[in-house]
Amino acid sequence: MAFKRLAAAALAVGMVFGGSQAIAQDKKVRAQMGWAFPSTTGLLGPAQTRLVEMIRTMSGGSIDVKGFEPGALVPANQYLDAVGNGSLDMAFTVSAFWTGKDIAFALYGAVPFGPEGGEYIAWLKHGGGEKLMKELHAKYNVEVIPCGLISPEASGWFRKEIKSVEDLKGLKMRFLGLGANVMQKFGVATQLLQAGEIFQALQLGTIDATEFSMPIMDATLGFHQVAKHYYFPGWHQQSTLNELIISKKKWAEFSPNQKAIIQNACDANMLQMFADGEASQFAVLQDLQKNKGVTLHRWPKEILAQFEKAWEEVAAEQSAKSPDFKKGYESYTAFRKNYKIWQDLGYLR
Repeated sequence: MAFKRLAAAALAVGMVFGGSQAIAQDKKVRAQMGWAFPSTTGLLGPAQTRLVEMIRTMSGGSIDVKGFEPGALVPANQYLDAVGNGSLDMAFTVSAFWTGKDIAFALYGAVPFGPEGGEYIAWLKHGGGEKLMKELHAKYNVEVIPCGLISPEASGWFRKEIKSVEDLKGLKMRFLGLGANVMQKFGVATQLLQAGEIFQALQLGTIDATEFSMPIMDATLGFHQVAKHYYFPGWHQQSTLNELIISKKKWAEFSPNQKAIIQNACDANMLQMFADGEASQFAVLQDLQKNKGVTLHRWPKEILAQFEKAWEEVAAEQSAKSPDFKKGYESYTAFRKNYKIWQDLGYLR
């Protein structure tokens, strides 16, 4: 046992010195990172800036990355194209923004009535999800790394109380990803707006309602100033992934050691984001109720059941339209079926 401990200690020391030597030998690579969210956005803003600092620090400065606000270099809704053609080195964003290219991208952002964070990561890392995610992004000439994770979002902000799905008909609503397809089933005219565009659209009446994220983020964007009815749970995004996309050209400039640093920084960012998200919601909800005049609602079971039925229709429709969606969704559902054995036995319900 003593020998094993000494051997382990020697290995750890070797890794430290070996890692330091590798960092010292790495050539400096400069990179510009576009951010999909304003740095003032709760949770996501600090996550973006933290990622930049982690990559710099962990690389000993050999990766000289600088972050830029949305639109400073390229409009945030054009990041995939910009990174793909090399005009932008990398971007911290959400895969679901690229559904105009292929609806399959949405599977790697958030899935309606989908998994909690632990199950989602398990599918990615051990169920083939990340492999499929990388294959899809590679078609657009980008490297992708899962780089953030948040727990359940809110379901949306509405000017008026929604008492039945009939009240949704005719509403204009900002909505992301596959949840937008579900809402369209109920006569909602959905559109995808970037974070910095939503408040003005809501204020001017260009949209009647919006979903964006969890309370800590929504509050910083000021939706409560216009819409006073806040709905839960976020059936459309029980957990949400962020991604770091990197141009293939820039990715090739990094050494194996630098690539590992970026991967590890993203893993650390996912953990910190999840912890921050879980710890920061209740104080915001208390403030919204007590000081901002917001009414919190939980969707009745019958409405959630209607949403879920519509989601099943959407999943079948999109599987018929997109081969990449079909492949990803089959992988995802097969993993969930097996995971349920552990979920039902291992967790309190």
